[in-house]
Amino acid sequence: MSFSTLGLSDAIVRAVTEQGYTAPTPIQSQAIPAVLNGGDLLAGAQTGTGKTAGFTLPILHRLSTDAVGAAQRNKTTPRAIRALVLTPTRELAAQVEESVRLYGKYTNLNSAVIFGGVGINPQIKLLKHGVDILVATPGRLLDHAAQGTVDLSKIEILILDEADRMLDMGFIHDIRKVLALLPAKRQNLLFSATFSDEIKALADRLLDNPQSIEVARRNSTVEVIAQKIHPVDRDKKHPMLSHLIKENNWHQVLVFTRTKHGANKLVEQLGKDGIGAMAIHGNKSQSARTKALAEFKDGSLQVLVATDIAARGIDIDQLPHVVNYDLPNVPEDYVHRIGRTGRAGATGEAVSLVCVDEHQMLKDIEKLIKQTLPRHVIPGFEPDLNAKPQPIQLRSGAPGHANRGGRPGGGRGHGNGNGGNKPRTPGSSTGAAPKRNAPRPQSAARPSRDR
Repeated sequence: MSFSTLGLSDAIVRAVTEQGYTAPTPIQSQAIPAVLNGGDLLAGAQTGTGKTAGFTLPILHRLSTDAVGAAQRNKTTPRAIRALVLTPTRELAAQVEESVRLYGKYTNLNSAVIFGGVGINPQIKLLKHGVDILVATPGRLLDHAAQGTVDLSKIEILILDEADRMLDMGFIHDIRKVLALLPAKRQNLLFSATFSDEIKALADRLLDNPQSIEVARRNSTVEVIAQKIHPVDRDKKHPMLSHLIKENNWHQVLVFTRTKHGANKLVEQLGKDGIGAMAIHGNKSQSARTKALAEFKDGSLQVLVATDIAARGIDIDQLPHVVNYDLPNVPEDYVHRIGRTGRAGATGEAVSLVCVDEHQMLKDIEKLIKQTLPRHVIPGFEPDLNAKPQPIQLRSGAPGHANRGGRPGGGRGHGNGNGGNKPRTPGSSTGAAPKRNAPRPQSAARPSRDR
Protein backbone atom coordinates (compact mmCIF):
# COMPACT_ATOMS: atom_id res chain seq x y z
CA MET A 1 0.00 0.00 0.00
CA SER A 2 1.19 3.53 -0.77
CA PHE A 3 0.04 6.96 0.38
CA SER A 4 -1.41 7.66 -3.05
CA THR A 5 -3.79 4.69 -2.71
CA LEU A 6 -5.28 6.16 0.48
CA GLY A 7 -7.01 8.95 -1.40
CA LEU A 8 -4.62 11.78 -0.55
CA SER A 9 -4.06 14.60 -3.04
CA ASP A 10 -0.98 14.71 -5.24
CA ALA A 11 0.27 17.78 -3.38
CA ILE A 12 0.34 15.92 -0.07
CA VAL A 13 1.76 12.71 -1.50
CA ARG A 14 4.50 14.78 -3.12
CA ALA A 15 5.48 16.33 0.23
CA VAL A 16 5.47 12.94 1.94
CA THR A 17 7.52 11.34 -0.82
CA GLU A 18 10.10 14.12 -0.67
CA GLN A 19 10.80 13.08 2.92
CA GLY A 20 11.57 9.53 1.79
CA TYR A 21 8.37 7.88 2.99
CA THR A 22 6.52 5.49 0.71
CA ALA A 23 4.43 3.08 2.79
CA PRO A 24 1.98 4.10 5.53
CA THR A 25 2.12 2.52 8.97
CA PRO A 26 -0.90 0.54 10.26
CA ILE A 27 -2.34 3.51 12.19
CA GLN A 28 -1.94 5.70 9.09
CA SER A 29 -3.49 3.19 6.71
CA GLN A 30 -6.54 2.94 8.97
CA ALA A 31 -6.87 6.49 10.30
CA ILE A 32 -6.36 8.39 7.04
CA PRO A 33 -9.39 6.89 5.21
CA ALA A 34 -11.48 7.24 8.38
CA VAL A 35 -10.69 10.96 8.69
CA LEU A 36 -11.24 11.52 4.97
CA ASN A 37 -14.73 10.04 5.35
CA GLY A 38 -15.61 12.87 7.69
CA GLY A 39 -16.78 10.87 10.71
CA ASP A 40 -15.57 10.98 14.29
CA LEU A 41 -12.64 8.78 15.25
CA LEU A 42 -11.29 7.20 18.43
CA ALA A 43 -7.75 6.02 17.73
CA GLY A 44 -5.35 4.18 20.02
CA ALA A 45 -1.77 3.83 18.88
CA GLN A 46 1.22 2.78 20.89
CA THR A 47 4.42 4.77 20.72
CA GLY A 48 6.47 4.78 17.53
CA THR A 49 3.60 4.28 15.11
CA GLY A 50 3.50 7.52 13.10
CA LYS A 51 0.29 8.71 14.70
CA THR A 52 0.72 12.40 13.88
CA ALA A 53 0.64 11.80 10.13
CA GLY A 54 -2.47 9.71 10.73
CA PHE A 55 -4.42 12.91 11.34
CA THR A 56 -2.32 15.70 9.76
CA LEU A 57 -2.32 14.20 6.25
CA PRO A 58 -6.10 13.71 5.91
CA ILE A 59 -6.83 17.07 7.55
CA LEU A 60 -4.55 18.79 5.06
CA HIS A 61 -6.31 16.94 2.23
CA ARG A 62 -9.80 17.84 3.39
CA LEU A 63 -9.08 21.52 3.98
CA SER A 64 -7.09 22.00 0.78
CA THR A 65 -9.49 20.30 -1.62
CA ASP A 66 -12.97 21.41 -0.55
CA ALA A 67 -14.95 24.37 -1.81
CA VAL A 68 -14.80 26.23 1.50
CA GLY A 69 -11.03 26.21 1.44
CA ALA A 70 -10.86 27.47 -2.12
CA ALA A 71 -13.31 30.28 -1.41
CA GLN A 72 -11.54 31.27 1.79
CA ARG A 73 -8.14 31.48 0.10
CA ASN A 74 -9.59 33.73 -2.62
CA LYS A 75 -10.93 36.23 -0.08
CA THR A 76 -8.99 39.30 0.98
CA THR A 77 -10.17 38.99 4.58
CA PRO A 78 -8.14 36.86 7.02
CA ARG A 79 -8.74 33.12 6.94
CA ALA A 80 -10.87 31.56 9.64
CA ILE A 81 -9.44 28.76 11.75
CA ARG A 82 -10.95 25.53 10.42
CA ALA A 83 -8.97 22.85 12.29
CA LEU A 84 -7.81 22.89 15.91
CA VAL A 85 -5.28 20.46 17.36
CA LEU A 86 -5.01 20.41 21.16
CA THR A 87 -1.89 18.89 22.70
CA PRO A 88 -0.80 18.57 26.34
CA THR A 89 2.66 20.12 26.05
CA ARG A 90 4.58 22.88 24.33
CA GLU A 91 7.11 20.57 22.73
CA LEU A 92 4.44 18.35 21.27
CA ALA A 93 2.47 21.36 19.99
CA ALA A 94 5.54 22.66 18.15
CA GLN A 95 6.23 19.19 16.81
CA VAL A 96 2.71 18.69 15.43
CA GLU A 97 2.60 22.13 13.83
CA GLU A 98 5.93 21.51 12.13
CA SER A 99 4.45 18.30 10.74
CA VAL A 100 1.49 20.27 9.38
CA ARG A 101 3.84 22.73 7.66
CA LEU A 102 6.09 20.00 6.32
CA TYR A 103 3.34 17.92 4.72
CA GLY A 104 1.20 20.88 3.72
CA LYS A 105 3.96 22.78 1.90
CA TYR A 106 2.26 22.38 -1.50
CA THR A 107 -1.34 22.95 -0.37
CA ASN A 108 -1.57 26.75 0.14
CA LEU A 109 -2.80 26.13 3.69
CA ASN A 110 -1.14 27.87 6.60
CA SER A 111 -0.80 27.01 10.26
CA ALA A 112 0.29 28.42 13.60
CA VAL A 113 1.22 27.09 17.02
CA ILE A 114 0.47 28.78 20.34
CA PHE A 115 1.64 27.73 23.78
CA GLY A 116 2.72 29.24 27.08
CA GLY A 117 6.19 30.09 28.28
CA VAL A 118 6.74 32.59 25.45
CA GLY A 119 5.37 36.03 24.65
CA ILE A 120 1.73 36.24 23.63
CA ASN A 121 1.98 39.27 21.30
CA PRO A 122 3.70 37.49 18.37
CA GLN A 123 0.97 34.85 18.62
CA ILE A 124 -1.71 37.53 18.50
CA LYS A 125 -0.12 38.91 15.34
CA LEU A 126 -0.11 35.46 13.71
CA LEU A 127 -3.75 34.86 14.56
CA LYS A 128 -4.74 38.28 13.27
CA HIS A 129 -3.36 37.48 9.83
CA GLY A 130 -5.53 34.37 9.61
CA VAL A 131 -4.77 30.69 10.13
CA ASP A 132 -6.23 27.54 8.57
CA ILE A 133 -4.89 25.04 11.12
CA LEU A 134 -4.12 25.99 14.73
CA VAL A 135 -2.12 23.80 17.12
CA ALA A 136 -2.34 24.82 20.77
CA THR A 137 -1.97 23.87 24.39
CA PRO A 138 -5.21 24.35 26.34
CA GLY A 139 -4.05 27.03 28.79
CA ARG A 140 -2.64 29.45 26.26
CA LEU A 141 -5.58 28.91 23.90
CA LEU A 142 -7.95 29.96 26.69
CA ASP A 143 -5.79 33.00 27.37
CA HIS A 144 -6.30 34.07 23.76
CA ALA A 145 -10.01 33.32 23.96
CA ALA A 146 -10.31 35.48 27.09
CA GLN A 147 -8.58 38.36 25.30
CA GLY A 148 -10.68 37.93 22.18
CA THR A 149 -7.63 37.29 20.01
CA VAL A 150 -8.76 33.92 18.67
CA ASP A 151 -12.01 33.01 16.93
CA LEU A 152 -13.01 29.34 17.16
CA SER A 153 -16.49 29.73 15.72
CA LYS A 154 -15.57 28.29 12.32
CA ILE A 155 -13.80 25.14 13.52
CA GLU A 156 -14.70 22.14 11.35
CA ILE A 157 -12.27 19.58 12.78
CA LEU A 158 -11.11 19.15 16.38
CA ILE A 159 -8.22 16.86 17.26
CA LEU A 160 -7.30 15.89 20.81
CA ASP A 161 -3.78 14.51 20.59
CA GLU A 162 -2.31 12.52 23.49
CA ALA A 163 -5.71 12.73 25.15
CA ASP A 164 -4.71 10.35 27.94
CA ARG A 165 -1.86 12.64 28.97
CA MET A 166 -4.10 15.70 28.88
CA LEU A 167 -6.43 14.01 31.35
CA ASP A 168 -3.51 12.88 33.51
CA MET A 169 -2.22 16.44 33.58
CA GLY A 170 -5.54 17.76 34.82
CA PHE A 171 -6.61 19.55 31.63
CA ILE A 172 -10.14 18.15 31.55
CA HIS A 173 -11.68 21.42 32.78
CA ASP A 174 -9.75 23.44 30.19
CA ILE A 175 -10.82 21.01 27.48
CA ARG A 176 -14.45 21.48 28.48
CA LYS A 177 -14.03 25.26 28.30
CA VAL A 178 -12.54 24.98 24.82
CA LEU A 179 -15.35 22.69 23.67
CA ALA A 180 -17.88 25.29 24.76
CA LEU A 181 -16.30 27.75 22.30
CA LEU A 182 -16.58 25.45 19.29
CA PRO A 183 -19.44 24.94 16.83
CA ALA A 184 -21.66 22.00 17.75
CA LYS A 185 -21.35 20.56 14.25
CA ARG A 186 -17.78 19.41 13.64
CA GLN A 187 -15.62 16.34 13.14
CA ASN A 188 -13.88 15.11 16.30
CA LEU A 189 -10.71 13.02 16.37
CA LEU A 190 -9.40 11.63 19.66
CA PHE A 191 -5.95 10.03 19.73
CA SER A 192 -4.67 8.28 22.82
CA ALA A 193 -1.90 5.87 23.76
CA THR A 194 -4.23 4.01 26.09
CA PHE A 195 -7.98 3.52 26.39
CA SER A 196 -8.53 4.09 30.10
CA ASP A 197 -11.97 4.41 31.63
CA GLU A 198 -11.47 8.17 31.69
CA ILE A 199 -10.68 8.23 27.99
CA LYS A 200 -13.72 6.12 27.22
CA ALA A 201 -15.89 8.50 29.26
CA LEU A 202 -14.48 11.49 27.39
CA ALA A 203 -15.03 9.74 24.08
CA ASP A 204 -18.65 9.03 24.99
CA ARG A 205 -19.23 12.73 25.64
CA LEU A 206 -17.23 14.09 22.74
CA LEU A 207 -17.59 11.67 19.84
CA ASP A 208 -20.64 10.89 17.71
CA ASN A 209 -20.80 7.26 16.57
CA PRO A 210 -17.02 7.13 16.13
CA GLN A 211 -14.97 4.62 14.22
CA SER A 212 -12.57 2.96 16.66
CA ILE A 213 -9.00 1.99 15.78
CA GLU A 214 -6.43 0.39 18.04
CA VAL A 215 -3.27 -0.81 16.35
CA ALA A 216 -1.28 -2.11 19.32
CA ARG A 217 -2.12 -4.19 22.35
CA ARG A 218 -3.02 -1.86 25.17
CA ASN A 219 -0.12 -1.06 27.51
CA SER A 220 2.23 -3.27 25.52
CA THR A 221 5.95 -2.59 25.28
CA VAL A 222 7.62 -2.50 21.91
CA GLU A 223 9.15 -5.89 21.15
CA VAL A 224 12.25 -4.43 19.48
CA ILE A 225 13.28 -2.73 22.73
CA ALA A 226 15.76 -4.71 24.81
CA GLN A 227 14.73 -4.17 28.42
CA LYS A 228 16.85 -4.92 31.46
CA ILE A 229 16.96 -4.18 35.16
CA HIS A 230 20.15 -3.33 37.04
CA PRO A 231 19.61 -3.84 40.80
CA VAL A 232 21.58 -1.21 42.74
CA ASP A 233 21.60 0.57 46.08
CA ARG A 234 19.92 3.97 46.03
CA ASP A 235 23.17 5.84 46.75
CA LYS A 236 25.03 4.02 43.95
CA LYS A 237 22.68 4.95 41.10
CA HIS A 238 24.69 7.96 39.97
CA PRO A 239 28.07 6.14 39.96
CA MET A 240 26.44 3.21 38.13
CA LEU A 241 24.97 5.48 35.45
CA SER A 242 28.33 7.16 34.87
CA HIS A 243 29.95 3.71 34.70
CA LEU A 244 27.42 2.44 32.14
CA ILE A 245 27.79 5.53 29.94
CA LYS A 246 31.59 5.41 29.94
CA GLU A 247 32.05 1.63 29.87
CA ASN A 248 29.59 1.16 26.99
CA ASN A 249 30.58 4.37 25.19
CA TRP A 250 26.98 5.61 25.06
CA HIS A 251 26.71 8.82 23.04
CA GLN A 252 23.01 9.65 23.15
CA VAL A 253 21.19 8.77 26.35
CA LEU A 254 17.76 9.92 27.53
CA VAL A 255 17.51 9.60 31.32
CA PHE A 256 14.26 9.84 33.27
CA THR A 257 14.14 11.07 36.86
CA ARG A 258 11.16 11.27 39.16
CA THR A 259 11.52 14.92 40.13
CA LYS A 260 12.81 18.22 38.80
CA HIS A 261 15.24 18.51 41.71
CA GLY A 262 16.52 15.02 40.98
CA ALA A 263 17.10 15.95 37.33
CA ASN A 264 19.12 19.04 38.26
CA LYS A 265 21.19 17.13 40.80
CA LEU A 266 22.00 14.34 38.36
CA VAL A 267 23.10 16.82 35.68
CA GLU A 268 25.50 18.38 38.17
CA GLN A 269 26.86 14.97 39.22
CA LEU A 270 27.36 13.79 35.64
CA GLY A 271 29.12 17.05 34.81
CA LYS A 272 31.65 16.40 37.57
CA ASP A 273 32.26 13.00 35.96
CA GLY A 274 33.07 14.65 32.65
CA ILE A 275 29.75 13.68 31.04
CA GLY A 276 27.89 16.46 29.25
CA ALA A 277 24.27 16.60 30.41
CA MET A 278 21.36 19.03 30.49
CA ALA A 279 17.92 18.83 32.07
CA ILE A 280 14.44 19.64 30.79
CA HIS A 281 11.51 20.07 33.15
CA GLY A 282 8.78 22.49 34.08
CA ASN A 283 11.04 24.90 35.98
CA LYS A 284 13.25 25.43 32.95
CA SER A 285 12.47 28.33 30.64
CA GLN A 286 11.14 27.51 27.20
CA SER A 287 14.36 28.75 25.62
CA ALA A 288 16.46 26.50 27.88
CA ARG A 289 14.29 23.51 27.07
CA THR A 290 14.45 24.22 23.36
CA LYS A 291 18.25 24.58 23.49
CA ALA A 292 18.68 21.31 25.41
CA LEU A 293 16.43 19.42 22.99
CA ALA A 294 18.16 20.87 19.94
CA GLU A 295 21.63 19.93 21.21
CA PHE A 296 20.48 16.46 22.17
CA LYS A 297 18.91 15.88 18.77
CA ASP A 298 21.97 16.99 16.81
CA GLY A 299 24.24 14.81 18.93
CA SER A 300 26.26 17.57 20.57
CA LEU A 301 24.73 16.79 23.98
CA GLN A 302 25.51 13.31 25.32
CA VAL A 303 22.86 13.00 28.05
CA LEU A 304 19.43 14.59 28.37
CA VAL A 305 17.84 14.24 31.81
CA ALA A 306 14.07 14.70 31.79
CA THR A 307 10.98 14.43 33.88
CA ASP A 308 8.14 12.56 32.21
CA ILE A 309 6.00 15.38 30.86
CA ALA A 310 8.91 17.55 29.72
CA ALA A 311 10.20 14.72 27.54
CA ARG A 312 6.99 14.48 25.52
CA GLY A 313 7.64 15.46 21.94
CA ILE A 314 11.22 14.18 21.82
CA ASP A 315 11.64 12.72 18.35
CA ILE A 316 15.14 11.56 17.51
CA ASP A 317 16.66 9.39 14.81
CA GLN A 318 17.75 6.03 16.16
CA LEU A 319 17.74 7.03 19.84
CA PRO A 320 19.64 4.02 21.22
CA HIS A 321 19.35 4.29 24.99
CA VAL A 322 16.67 5.19 27.51
CA VAL A 323 17.53 4.94 31.20
CA ASN A 324 15.02 4.92 34.04
CA TYR A 325 17.21 6.45 36.73
CA ASP A 326 14.06 6.40 38.88
CA LEU A 327 11.18 4.08 38.12
CA PRO A 328 7.97 5.97 37.36
CA ASN A 329 5.26 6.22 40.00
CA VAL A 330 2.61 5.05 37.55
CA PRO A 331 3.22 1.73 35.73
CA GLU A 332 1.83 2.95 32.39
CA ASP A 333 4.47 5.66 32.34
CA TYR A 334 7.16 2.98 32.00
CA VAL A 335 5.68 2.03 28.63
CA HIS A 336 5.61 5.66 27.52
CA ARG A 337 9.17 6.29 28.68
CA ILE A 338 10.85 3.37 26.98
CA GLY A 339 8.91 4.08 23.80
CA ARG A 340 11.31 6.97 23.18
CA THR A 341 13.57 4.30 21.69
CA GLY A 342 12.88 1.31 19.42
CA ARG A 343 10.61 3.27 17.09
CA ALA A 344 8.87 1.70 14.12
CA GLY A 345 11.16 -1.25 13.76
CA ALA A 346 14.39 0.31 15.00
CA THR A 347 16.10 -1.42 17.89
CA GLY A 348 16.74 0.24 21.22
CA GLU A 349 17.73 -0.46 24.78
CA ALA A 350 15.83 0.48 27.92
CA VAL A 351 17.75 0.18 31.19
CA SER A 352 16.23 0.66 34.65
CA LEU A 353 18.30 1.28 37.78
CA VAL A 354 16.21 -0.22 40.57
CA CYS A 355 16.85 0.08 44.29
CA VAL A 356 15.07 -1.66 47.14
CA ASP A 357 12.64 1.26 47.51
CA GLU A 358 11.26 0.57 44.03
CA HIS A 359 10.63 -3.17 44.18
CA GLN A 360 6.86 -2.72 44.40
CA MET A 361 6.92 -0.30 41.47
CA LEU A 362 8.82 -2.89 39.45
CA LYS A 363 6.26 -5.58 40.32
CA ASP A 364 3.46 -3.28 39.18
CA ILE A 365 5.26 -2.57 35.89
CA GLU A 366 5.87 -6.25 35.20
CA LYS A 367 2.25 -7.04 35.97
CA LEU A 368 1.14 -4.38 33.50
CA ILE A 369 3.41 -5.48 30.64
CA LYS A 370 2.89 -9.15 31.43
CA GLN A 371 6.54 -10.09 31.51
CA THR A 372 9.37 -10.48 33.98
CA LEU A 373 12.26 -8.24 33.05
CA PRO A 374 15.78 -9.71 33.18
CA ARG A 375 17.97 -8.65 36.12
CA HIS A 376 21.67 -7.98 35.56
CA VAL A 377 23.87 -7.15 38.53
CA ILE A 378 26.84 -5.01 37.51
CA PRO A 379 30.13 -6.12 39.13
CA GLY A 380 31.20 -3.54 41.67
CA PHE A 381 27.62 -2.35 42.15
CA GLU A 382 26.12 -5.37 43.88
CA PRO A 383 23.16 -4.24 46.01
CA ASP A 384 23.00 -4.78 49.76
CA LEU A 385 20.54 -7.65 50.12
CA ASN A 386 19.81 -6.60 53.71
CA ALA A 387 18.89 -3.01 52.82
CA LYS A 388 15.47 -1.87 54.00
CA PRO A 389 13.13 0.12 51.74
CA GLN A 390 12.48 3.75 52.52
CA PRO A 391 9.46 5.88 51.53
CA ILE A 392 9.98 7.46 48.14
CA GLN A 393 9.98 11.24 48.10
CA LEU A 394 7.49 12.08 45.39
CA ARG A 395 7.77 15.81 45.92
CA SER A 396 8.92 18.17 48.63
CA GLY A 397 7.35 17.15 51.92
CA ALA A 398 5.20 14.40 50.39
CA PRO A 399 6.71 10.96 50.89
CA GLY A 400 4.77 7.95 49.75
CA HIS A 401 4.82 4.66 47.91
CA ALA A 402 3.44 3.95 44.49
CA ASN A 403 -0.06 2.57 44.46
CA ARG A 404 -0.93 -0.14 42.02
CA GLY A 405 -2.09 1.75 38.98
CA GLY A 406 -2.99 4.81 41.04
CA ARG A 407 -1.45 8.15 41.86
CA PRO A 408 1.12 7.97 44.65
CA GLY A 409 1.31 10.30 47.56
CA GLY A 410 -2.20 11.58 47.00
CA GLY A 411 -1.38 13.76 44.02
CA ARG A 412 0.03 14.34 40.57
CA GLY A 413 2.25 17.26 41.32
CA HIS A 414 5.83 16.07 41.00
CA GLY A 415 8.51 16.88 38.48
CA ASN A 416 6.84 18.15 35.31
CA GLY A 417 6.77 20.61 32.61
CA ASN A 418 4.73 21.16 29.54
CA GLY A 419 5.91 20.19 26.94
CA GLY A 420 12.29 9.73 19.62
CA ASN A 421 13.36 8.95 16.74
CA LYS A 422 11.71 8.92 13.55
CA PRO A 423 11.02 5.87 11.49
CA ARG A 424 10.81 5.66 7.75
CA THR A 425 7.21 6.64 8.09
CA PRO A 426 5.89 10.11 8.70
CA GLY A 427 4.76 11.23 12.09
CA SER A 428 5.79 14.71 13.10
CA SER A 429 8.76 16.82 13.85
CA THR A 430 10.27 18.21 16.96
CA GLY A 431 9.44 21.17 19.10
CA ALA A 432 12.98 22.39 19.46
CA ALA A 433 14.88 22.07 16.22
CA PRO A 434 11.96 20.88 14.14
CA LYS A 435 12.56 18.15 11.66
CA ARG A 436 10.06 15.49 10.93
CA ASN A 437 8.03 12.90 12.56
CA ALA A 438 6.24 10.99 15.14
CA PRO A 439 4.82 12.28 18.41
CA ARG A 440 4.72 9.56 20.97
CA PRO A 441 3.14 8.90 24.31
CA GLN A 442 4.67 9.99 27.50
CA SER A 443 3.97 10.40 31.11
CA ALA A 444 1.76 11.80 33.74
CA ALA A 445 1.59 14.41 36.43
CA ARG A 446 -0.15 17.69 36.70
CA PRO A 447 1.91 20.74 35.76
CA SER A 448 1.14 24.35 36.45
CA ARG A 449 -0.98 25.95 33.74
CA ASP A 450 0.93 26.30 30.50
CA ARG A 451 0.91 30.04 29.95
